[in-house]
Amino acid sequence: MANAKQANPKTKKPGDEDVVSYELRGKIAVLTLAYRPHNLIGPQLLGGISVGLTKAERDKARAIVIRSGIRHFSAGADIELFTSRVSGGDAKDQSDKPSGSGDLDSVVDFLVRMELLPIPIIASVHGVCLGGGLELALACDYIVAASSAKFGSVEATLGLSPLMGATQRQVQRIGTGRAKEMSMLARRYDADTMERWGLINLAVADDALEVATMTLAEEFANGPTVAFAATKKLAYIAANDGVLAADKAMADLQAPIWASEDLKIGLSSFMRNGPGLARFKGE
Repeated sequence: MANAKQANPKTKKPGDEDVVSYELRGKIAVLTLAYRPHNLIGPQLLGGISVGLTKAERDKARAIVIRSGIRHFSAGADIELFTSRVSGGDAKDQSDKPSGSGDLDSVVDFLVRMELLPIPIIASVHGVCLGGGLELALACDYIVAASSAKFGSVEATLGLSPLMGATQRQVQRIGTGRAKEMSMLARRYDADTMERWGLINLAVADDALEVATMTLAEEFANGPTVAFAATKKLAYIAANDGVLAADKAMADLQAPIWASEDLKIGLSSFMRNGPGLARFKGE
């Protein structure tokens, strides 16, 4: 992934089918971003990801990988969107509604959709992951990155604050002090630092990124999918509304687990073979 070649240098236009390609590898849906030149966040790229997520749900995928097929994971948002918002007048009304977003009510709602999607999502990062690209990665459940990757909330260099929720999601992962540092100083950080801080889950050698990504995706895909869905929702509630709210929601959110085939399989396997050997069906 880290050394993906750019076969076609021209910028993708709205309607190009390969802005985000979709591939089902067994139980894993792989979404490969190729919105040239740098996977800039905007209606075309987010629309392509949205279509891919819908396909993954339709295909009953049990893990989703979001990766890049070009030089960078994402160099940030399309600056033209900012200039059009400024010239358009009321930034409050337009700040999270990019023109042409189709069925996406707003960019923030789209990221929340990712956070609540009942399928684990892995961001596989190489190159730069900046601004809106970082915000996209932060909406995933697991971030694995090549050691040479660079991360940053760089909006302050334009006179902006992160528009898609990076600051608050950084607070959740690395605390208030580090979050303010990232969003206010607009520096770029290497993957090892981001792993040490806890912003990403794992940094690996550049040439190991693809293997590490698919190994992790297989681990997620082979897990108890119904239980994972409950875990994602509870984590979301706890992070946004507090532990007490999550405690109150827990019984209802975990109810499907008790009726799942995976629980029966897990209990039976434990009784026969001990822990860790169950082969879940994701049902």
